[in-house]
Amino acid sequence: MTKTFSFDLKATDGTARTGVISTPRGDIRTPAFMPVGTAATVKAMMPESVAATGADILLGNTYHLMLRPGAERIERLGGLHKFMNWEKPILTDSGGFQVMSLAELRKLTEKGVTFKSHIDGSKHELTPERSMEIQRQLGSDIVMCFDECPALPADRARIEESMRLSMRWAARSREAFGDRPGYALFGIQQGGLEQDMREESAEALRAIGFDGYAVGGLAVGEGQEAMFGVLDYAPAQLPVDKPRYLMGVGKPDDIVGAVKRGIDMMDCVLPSRSGRTGQVFTRRGVVNIKNARHADDPRPLDEQCTCPACSKYSRAYLHHVFRAGEMISGMLLTWHNLHYFQEIMAGMREAISRGAFAQWEREFHEGRAMGDIEPL
Repeated sequence: MTKTFSFDLKATDGTARTGVISTPRGDIRTPAFMPVGTAATVKAMMPESVAATGADILLGNTYHLMLRPGAERIERLGGLHKFMNWEKPILTDSGGFQVMSLAELRKLTEKGVTFKSHIDGSKHELTPERSMEIQRQLGSDIVMCFDECPALPADRARIEESMRLSMRWAARSREAFGDRPGYALFGIQQGGLEQDMREESAEALRAIGFDGYAVGGLAVGEGQEAMFGVLDYAPAQLPVDKPRYLMGVGKPDDIVGAVKRGIDMMDCVLPSRSGRTGQVFTRRGVVNIKNARHADDPRPLDEQCTCPACSKYSRAYLHHVFRAGEMISGMLLTWHNLHYFQEIMAGMREAISRGAFAQWEREFHEGRAMGDIEPL
């Protein structure tokens, strides 16, 4: 790779930002929403369909891919991009969150974490060095440093201990990552809901030096009000000239609130998971396609949406295939949700560029407050 990784901040409107992250595999327009391809696939979607929604980058998961099919196998087969037929950039998270939340019988030490797989009970060890090795084998364009993420609420002593361990792991991740032109390593800020700990974490990360910075340890049970309370100050603690990534967020109003507070990148399984369970996000709020009121409705989910689910199928059909358990239901509803999320991002990018974010945000909330269209 000859092209370097860089971030060009194009415009600001208040604390909201828009810019471009340049990588050898293509540009990422920010603010950016990253669909989650946990196991080398965005569930119910073909890669070209994900690209058609407007996604510039996908997220893959170190924990899941190391367990199945294995990072070494993916490397032998040409890397994750070739393996999953996605030519654009890929970010991989470090596996830390999944180890803490999914793995069985885990044991945490200064060195790292040993755990048993939730799939077959096999024993594994994940350390900062091993996480960097796996992500290198996968060939991900943006690599996340290995951290520990305690669930909230947690007492101050637990948050402090975890944050400082994560900062020591961040330094080890940086060293293990080495010099890889064209690839990026992001540090992860921790500190729970404690502003002074967040600042200490940010200072440690800035001293180490990263290509981008994530706000970690949120969207883990604290609620939107508490999350926004942290985002009122946390992004400003991070370098202004580097991308800021809020991990694991979220619902449309979470995303808009995060961008308003200075976040550039987000990811969440919600659009695809909700699509498979019949929950659809529209500009007028959430639609549950399983509800009987849609059974005879010839109208689209959203008359202004251009995705295949809205432009080619009725609510009645979408209700029918969901009730019948047909695979096309998850495919169409996921496509719509991902399209809508990318439409939100495009709208915010354009509004920030014009200095009209406040007006865009007001119209966004007013539309959702109206509720779904009236039944026939």
